[in-house]
Amino acid sequence: MKKVHGVCPIAPAVFHDDGSLDLEGYRRCCDAMLKGGAQALALFGIAGEYYKFDREEEEALIPVTVEVCHANDAPAVISNTRHSTESATKWAKRIEASGADCMMLLPPFFLKPGAAEITRHVEAVCDAVSIPVMFQYAPEQTGVTIPPEALANLAARHQNLNYFKIECKPPGAYISRLTELLKGKQAEIFVGNAGFQMIEGFRRGAQGVMPGPSMFDVYRKIWDALEAGNDAEAFRVHAKLNALLNHIRQNVEMIIHFEKRILQRRGLIESARCRSPQFRSDAVYDRLFDELYADLEPEFIR
Repeated sequence: MKKVHGVCPIAPAVFHDDGSLDLEGYRRCCDAMLKGGAQALALFGIAGEYYKFDREEEEALIPVTVEVCHANDAPAVISNTRHSTESATKWAKRIEASGADCMMLLPPFFLKPGAAEITRHVEAVCDAVSIPVMFQYAPEQTGVTIPPEALANLAARHQNLNYFKIECKPPGAYISRLTELLKGKQAEIFVGNAGFQMIEGFRRGAQGVMPGPSMFDVYRKIWDALEAGNDAEAFRVHAKLNALLNHIRQNVEMIIHFEKRILQRRGLIESARCRSPQFRSDAVYDRLFDELYADLEPEFIR
């Protein structure tokens, strides 16, 4: 299995103007992202509109993702978002059979199951496969809070629970505590939440960032600067990125809307179509977006 490290964007949902899945457009976009600096891709993340696909589309997207990642010598991460433990364990085996290098696991959150049930769910899914598992901790989106001690206990019992995507607010102390608890285990932590706190996360021991898809090369520029010890460059680029993110990420559907527009503007997808229900922009949103985008645009690869 290929190790997941560094900049691992969430793969976008690519549609035609009529809302149908653009599978070949998706393939081309993912290939361009990987060639342009992304070090892995994750399918079915929240920023990738996983909740708007039907089963047939999911089945079509998985092999394309694995194929394009491996063609670029990059790991493929496939997220398991099923809410029932029975479905999630079946889907986990499907993900493993696809050749994916890692399975990300979003715990069930509809009707807010208790801690014991979530633990049983995670245990069952980890036991169902041998590939590495990444636990996604996203309490803002799911409404489910889990202490770092619980994640560390799960990792101690499951050898393949090797990654954690942390996107609570604030994430810093949580990352530090989880890093301390995981000491001695082969486990790595990724920063989520659009990478707002990726510099702090790096300083606290995170080994990667999992942002949205459209500015993968900007995140890579920041990550490379951090690894090189060039904090001044990392702060310079990150400040410009955060200015744009602060505007376009006022909720999840809003950032998905603008991520699609950035991908289209950069020539990586043909249509910026989002499936409904979706965010609807207006002239004021758009004008500020254009101004902040223009300031960040020189940081993109050519």
